[in-house]
Amino acid sequence: MSLNLWQQFLWVIYPYLAVAVFVVGHLYRYASDPYGWTARSSEFLEKRLLRWGSQLFHWGILFVFLGHVAGLLVPARLYRSLGVSDLLYHRMAVAAGGLAGTAAFAGLLILAYRRLRVARVRLTSSPADFVALALLALVMGLGLYNTLGHNLLVAEYDYRFSIGPWLRGLLLLRPDPRRMAGVPLGYQLHVLAAFALFAAWPFTRLVHVWSLPLPYLWRRYVVYRRRAAGPSDARANRLAG
Repeated sequence: MSLNLWQQFLWVIYPYLAVAVFVVGHLYRYASDPYGWTARSSEFLEKRLLRWGSQLFHWGILFVFLGHVAGLLVPARLYRSLGVSDLLYHRMAVAAGGLAGTAAFAGLLILAYRRLRVARVRLTSSPADFVALALLALVMGLGLYNTLGHNLLVAEYDYRFSIGPWLRGLLLLRPDPRRMAGVPLGYQLHVLAAFALFAAWPFTRLVHVWSLPLPYLWRRYVVYRRRAAGPSDARANRLAG
Protein backbone atom coordinates (compact mmCIF):
# COMPACT_ATOMS: atom_id res chain seq x y z
CA MET A 1 0.00 0.00 0.00
CA SER A 2 1.47 3.36 -1.01
CA LEU A 3 1.83 6.21 1.44
CA ASN A 4 -0.94 8.12 -0.30
CA LEU A 5 -3.43 5.25 0.07
CA TRP A 6 -2.34 4.76 3.67
CA GLN A 7 -3.03 8.41 4.41
CA GLN A 8 -6.43 8.11 2.73
CA PHE A 9 -7.29 5.20 5.00
CA LEU A 10 -6.02 6.76 8.24
CA TRP A 11 -7.40 10.26 7.77
CA VAL A 12 -10.54 9.68 5.68
CA ILE A 13 -11.83 6.10 5.68
CA TYR A 14 -10.97 5.16 9.28
CA PRO A 15 -12.58 8.27 10.88
CA TYR A 16 -15.79 7.84 8.89
CA LEU A 17 -15.92 4.13 9.77
CA ALA A 18 -15.50 4.97 13.45
CA VAL A 19 -18.26 7.59 13.30
CA ALA A 20 -20.55 5.13 11.48
CA VAL A 21 -19.98 2.50 14.19
CA PHE A 22 -20.55 5.20 16.82
CA VAL A 23 -23.95 6.19 15.38
CA VAL A 24 -25.23 2.75 14.32
CA GLY A 25 -23.88 1.16 17.50
CA HIS A 26 -25.84 3.56 19.68
CA LEU A 27 -29.04 2.91 17.75
CA TYR A 28 -28.53 -0.85 17.99
CA ARG A 29 -27.66 -0.68 21.69
CA TYR A 30 -30.73 1.37 22.51
CA ALA A 31 -33.02 -0.88 20.46
CA SER A 32 -31.61 -4.19 21.73
CA ASP A 33 -30.71 -3.34 25.33
CA PRO A 34 -32.69 -0.30 26.56
CA TYR A 35 -32.46 -1.40 30.19
CA GLY A 36 -28.67 -1.64 29.93
CA TRP A 37 -28.44 2.04 28.95
CA THR A 38 -26.98 3.03 32.29
CA ALA A 39 -23.74 3.74 34.10
CA ARG A 40 -24.36 0.69 36.33
CA SER A 41 -23.49 2.67 39.43
CA SER A 42 -21.34 0.83 41.97
CA GLU A 43 -21.49 3.53 44.63
CA PHE A 44 -23.04 1.16 47.15
CA LEU A 45 -19.98 -1.10 46.81
CA GLU A 46 -17.36 1.59 47.50
CA LYS A 47 -17.75 5.34 48.00
CA ARG A 48 -14.49 6.98 49.06
CA LEU A 49 -12.41 6.34 45.94
CA LEU A 50 -15.44 6.86 43.71
CA ARG A 51 -16.11 10.28 45.21
CA TRP A 52 -12.60 11.58 44.47
CA GLY A 53 -12.11 9.82 41.15
CA SER A 54 -15.51 10.72 39.73
CA GLN A 55 -15.27 14.39 40.67
CA LEU A 56 -11.78 14.82 39.24
CA PHE A 57 -12.55 12.88 36.07
CA HIS A 58 -15.92 14.41 35.21
CA TRP A 59 -15.00 18.03 35.91
CA GLY A 60 -11.63 17.64 34.22
CA ILE A 61 -13.04 15.96 31.12
CA LEU A 62 -15.73 18.63 30.82
CA PHE A 63 -13.12 21.39 30.53
CA VAL A 64 -10.97 19.22 28.24
CA PHE A 65 -13.97 18.80 25.94
CA LEU A 66 -14.68 22.55 25.91
CA GLY A 67 -11.01 23.21 25.16
CA HIS A 68 -11.08 20.82 22.20
CA VAL A 69 -14.20 22.50 20.83
CA ALA A 70 -12.59 25.92 21.18
CA GLY A 71 -9.35 24.80 19.54
CA LEU A 72 -10.54 22.45 16.80
CA LEU A 73 -13.87 23.84 15.67
CA VAL A 74 -13.21 27.59 16.02
CA PRO A 75 -10.87 28.95 13.30
CA ALA A 76 -7.77 30.80 14.46
CA ARG A 77 -8.74 33.89 12.47
CA LEU A 78 -11.74 34.38 14.77
CA TYR A 79 -9.47 34.61 17.80
CA ARG A 80 -7.21 37.02 15.96
CA SER A 81 -10.20 39.23 15.12
CA LEU A 82 -10.97 39.34 18.87
CA GLY A 83 -7.43 40.45 19.66
CA VAL A 84 -6.17 37.07 20.91
CA SER A 85 -2.76 36.44 19.38
CA ASP A 86 -1.55 32.98 18.41
CA LEU A 87 1.07 33.07 21.18
CA LEU A 88 -1.44 34.10 23.84
CA TYR A 89 -3.92 31.42 22.76
CA HIS A 90 -1.20 28.78 22.76
CA ARG A 91 0.02 29.67 26.26
CA MET A 92 -3.53 29.71 27.60
CA ALA A 93 -4.33 26.38 25.93
CA VAL A 94 -1.24 24.70 27.37
CA ALA A 95 -1.89 26.04 30.89
CA ALA A 96 -5.64 25.39 31.01
CA GLY A 97 -5.46 22.17 29.00
CA GLY A 98 -2.62 20.85 31.12
CA LEU A 99 -4.49 21.56 34.35
CA ALA A 100 -7.80 20.08 33.16
CA GLY A 101 -6.11 17.10 31.52
CA THR A 102 -4.07 16.34 34.64
CA ALA A 103 -7.19 16.45 36.83
CA ALA A 104 -9.14 14.21 34.47
CA PHE A 105 -6.28 11.73 34.10
CA ALA A 106 -5.75 11.60 37.87
CA GLY A 107 -9.46 10.90 38.31
CA LEU A 108 -9.29 8.15 35.70
CA LEU A 109 -6.35 6.53 37.47
CA ILE A 110 -8.26 6.55 40.76
CA LEU A 111 -11.30 4.98 39.08
CA ALA A 112 -9.11 2.37 37.37
CA TYR A 113 -7.38 1.53 40.67
CA ARG A 114 -10.78 1.22 42.34
CA ARG A 115 -12.10 -1.12 39.64
CA LEU A 116 -9.00 -3.29 39.73
CA ARG A 117 -8.23 -3.38 43.45
CA VAL A 118 -11.63 -3.29 45.17
CA ALA A 119 -12.80 -6.89 44.96
CA ARG A 120 -16.55 -6.20 45.00
CA VAL A 121 -16.23 -3.63 42.21
CA ARG A 122 -13.94 -5.86 40.15
CA LEU A 123 -16.32 -8.81 40.37
CA THR A 124 -19.21 -6.72 39.04
CA SER A 125 -17.16 -5.33 36.13
CA SER A 126 -17.45 -6.50 32.53
CA PRO A 127 -14.70 -6.78 29.90
CA ALA A 128 -16.19 -3.70 28.22
CA ASP A 129 -15.47 -1.70 31.39
CA PHE A 130 -11.76 -2.47 31.17
CA VAL A 131 -11.69 -1.78 27.42
CA ALA A 132 -13.24 1.64 28.04
CA LEU A 133 -10.72 2.38 30.81
CA ALA A 134 -7.79 1.33 28.62
CA LEU A 135 -8.93 3.44 25.67
CA LEU A 136 -9.61 6.46 27.89
CA ALA A 137 -6.18 6.09 29.47
CA LEU A 138 -4.55 5.87 26.02
CA VAL A 139 -6.37 8.90 24.63
CA MET A 140 -5.85 11.03 27.72
CA GLY A 141 -2.26 9.94 28.24
CA LEU A 142 -1.35 10.88 24.67
CA GLY A 143 -3.22 14.16 25.06
CA LEU A 144 -1.28 15.02 28.21
CA TYR A 145 2.00 14.09 26.53
CA ASN A 146 1.21 16.38 23.61
CA THR A 147 0.10 19.27 25.82
CA LEU A 148 2.83 19.14 28.45
CA GLY A 149 5.56 16.91 27.06
CA HIS A 150 5.79 17.87 23.40
CA ASN A 151 4.91 21.54 23.81
CA LEU A 152 7.16 22.18 26.80
CA LEU A 153 10.05 19.77 26.21
CA VAL A 154 10.25 19.25 22.44
CA ALA A 155 8.73 22.11 20.47
CA GLU A 156 5.59 24.22 20.52
CA TYR A 157 2.96 22.98 18.10
CA ASP A 158 -0.30 24.72 17.19
CA TYR A 159 -2.79 22.12 16.02
CA ARG A 160 -5.28 24.79 14.92
CA PHE A 161 -3.56 25.07 11.54
CA SER A 162 -3.48 21.34 10.74
CA ILE A 163 -5.74 19.10 12.83
CA GLY A 164 -8.41 21.80 13.17
CA PRO A 165 -8.94 22.34 9.41
CA TRP A 166 -8.72 18.59 8.82
CA LEU A 167 -11.45 17.87 11.38
CA ARG A 168 -13.69 20.64 10.09
CA GLY A 169 -13.22 19.24 6.59
CA LEU A 170 -14.35 15.82 7.82
CA LEU A 171 -17.48 17.32 9.36
CA LEU A 172 -18.26 19.24 6.16
CA LEU A 173 -17.66 16.07 4.05
CA ARG A 174 -14.63 17.68 2.41
CA PRO A 175 -11.78 15.67 3.98
CA ASP A 176 -8.20 16.63 3.14
CA PRO A 177 -5.73 14.01 4.44
CA ARG A 178 -2.78 16.19 3.40
CA ARG A 179 -3.50 18.36 6.43
CA MET A 180 -2.32 15.52 8.69
CA ALA A 181 0.88 14.72 6.79
CA GLY A 182 3.20 16.90 8.85
CA VAL A 183 1.47 16.49 12.23
CA PRO A 184 3.77 15.15 14.99
CA LEU A 185 3.37 11.44 15.70
CA GLY A 186 2.02 11.98 19.22
CA TYR A 187 -0.83 14.11 17.91
CA GLN A 188 -1.59 11.61 15.14
CA LEU A 189 -1.77 8.74 17.64
CA HIS A 190 -4.01 10.85 19.89
CA VAL A 191 -6.47 11.39 17.03
CA LEU A 192 -6.46 7.73 15.98
CA ALA A 193 -6.98 6.57 19.57
CA ALA A 194 -9.85 9.03 20.00
CA PHE A 195 -11.68 7.58 17.00
CA ALA A 196 -11.10 4.06 18.36
CA LEU A 197 -12.74 5.23 21.58
CA PHE A 198 -15.71 6.59 19.60
CA ALA A 199 -16.11 3.22 17.86
CA ALA A 200 -16.10 1.34 21.17
CA TRP A 201 -18.30 3.89 22.95
CA PRO A 202 -21.76 2.37 22.17
CA PHE A 203 -20.76 -0.99 23.61
CA THR A 204 -19.60 0.30 27.00
CA ARG A 205 -21.14 2.09 29.97
CA LEU A 206 -20.06 5.38 28.37
CA VAL A 207 -23.52 5.53 26.78
CA HIS A 208 -24.77 6.99 30.07
CA VAL A 209 -23.35 10.34 28.87
CA TRP A 210 -26.50 10.68 26.74
CA SER A 211 -28.77 9.94 29.70
CA LEU A 212 -28.11 12.97 31.86
CA PRO A 213 -30.95 13.39 34.39
CA LEU A 214 -31.87 16.85 33.07
CA PRO A 215 -35.58 16.52 34.05
CA TYR A 216 -34.43 16.74 37.67
CA LEU A 217 -33.69 20.42 37.05
CA TRP A 218 -37.36 21.30 36.59
CA ARG A 219 -39.06 18.39 38.38
CA ARG A 220 -41.42 19.42 41.17
CA TYR A 221 -40.32 18.77 44.70
CA VAL A 222 -41.39 15.52 46.31
CA VAL A 223 -43.14 16.38 49.59
CA TYR A 224 -42.97 13.88 52.43
CA ARG A 225 -45.51 14.14 55.22
CA ARG A 226 -45.69 12.29 58.50
CA ARG A 227 -48.83 10.19 58.77
CA ALA A 228 -51.29 11.56 61.30
CA ALA A 229 -51.57 9.45 64.44
CA GLY A 230 -54.77 7.42 64.49
CA PRO A 231 -56.47 5.16 67.04
CA SER A 232 -54.39 2.16 66.05
CA ASP A 233 -51.16 4.13 66.55
CA ALA A 234 -52.23 5.28 70.01
CA ARG A 235 -53.14 1.70 70.99
CA ALA A 236 -49.73 0.47 69.72
CA ASN A 237 -47.97 3.13 71.77
CA ARG A 238 -49.85 2.07 74.91
CA LEU A 239 -48.93 -1.58 74.37
CA ALA A 240 -45.29 -0.67 73.78
CA GLY A 241 -45.24 1.37 76.99
